[in-house]
Amino acid sequence: MKLTFKHTQLACYMAYISQAVTTTFLPLLFVRLTNEFGFSLTQLTVLITITFFSEIFIDALCPLFIKKIGYRSGMIIANICSVAGTAGLAFLPFLFHNPYIGFIICSVLYAIGGGFDEVLISPIVEACPTKNKAGAMGLLHSFYCWGCAAIVLLSTLFFRVAGIENWRILACLWALIPFINTFLFSVVPIRTIEEEKGSGKFSDMLKNPLFWLMGVVMICAGASELSMSQWASAFAETGLGVSKTLGDLLGPCAFAVLMGTSRVIYSRIDDKTDITKILIIGSVVCIIGYLLASLSGNAVISLIGCAVCGIAVAPMWPGAFSIAAKHIPNASTAMFAAFALAGDLGCTAGPSIVGFISGADSDIAKGLLFSVLFPVIMIVCLIFVRLLSKKKNRSL
Repeated sequence: MKLTFKHTQLACYMAYISQAVTTTFLPLLFVRLTNEFGFSLTQLTVLITITFFSEIFIDALCPLFIKKIGYRSGMIIANICSVAGTAGLAFLPFLFHNPYIGFIICSVLYAIGGGFDEVLISPIVEACPTKNKAGAMGLLHSFYCWGCAAIVLLSTLFFRVAGIENWRILACLWALIPFINTFLFSVVPIRTIEEEKGSGKFSDMLKNPLFWLMGVVMICAGASELSMSQWASAFAETGLGVSKTLGDLLGPCAFAVLMGTSRVIYSRIDDKTDITKILIIGSVVCIIGYLLASLSGNAVISLIGCAVCGIAVAPMWPGAFSIAAKHIPNASTAMFAAFALAGDLGCTAGPSIVGFISGADSDIAKGLLFSVLFPVIMIVCLIFVRLLSKKKNRSL
């Protein structure tokens, strides 16, 4: 069978599902890890911070590696690291006198995989010969959401049937996804963004004010999404007092399902759509969702607020990539790496700030309330993006 670029897109979809494992599975175990190992809220927060800081480090170095090894080798390395980190959760913590060291090593390993994924998946799909680039990007990023939803649903089912004490078995099962994808990326056709659009100078991009505005937008997009998705499970269980099963289904699972549905809808737009307007509306809805979750004092309304955030943040990450690719000339791998770095910086800052503001009293609602700041900043930046892009179009 001859492999085509449709198989390449399938491999990219699986890579985002694999990344969903690394960002979604461990937070489902936060309360369990506290009971089993005695980890504090601060220690759990540091695990999130280490994960995303490691991704940021790889984001920064990835363009240098890719020049030497190429996209294919980069994606194979990404999947191998994801396998090692995810499956390692079942073994490494138990090889050390202090189990926390094992969790740190696993977090770094799958963060390396996630860093390569963040930098390479979007430009690989952008370079595929498709007509609707913005729609293809939205559909690609929807698979991260479906991955998150599937992980929450299937993990919840596993915990109910086998017991949460057997979470180590489930870690090995989730590692099968990047294991299979390692072989898939070794055979599918891969085209680079430079082959598609030409090679632009990164120094020229640095002189473009749109580049810096979109960098801030990416930071806010990552923070707006991960602040809720990383803490929704713990917030529902400890802050709202609902059972773990119900909390996971109505919190992070509903968040992921609605985010995925919204991204599929977003994928139907054409390249002539004003994406900045969509992102501004999403930011306003995101503010409403965070306020409902943190201030309502009612479990049902708070969980609705968590789910609403899923709809709101859906177009942010793929939309920001599409805006940048459209308005910044000769978008290169380095540009995607820079924006992946900015997004991961937001993914680090958002949930880390929530954890630290929640403090020793574990008032997660207080941390979520602070997160309203991220979509507010995003709205301001997007207004300037619209003004600059319209000025550029008038000058053409």
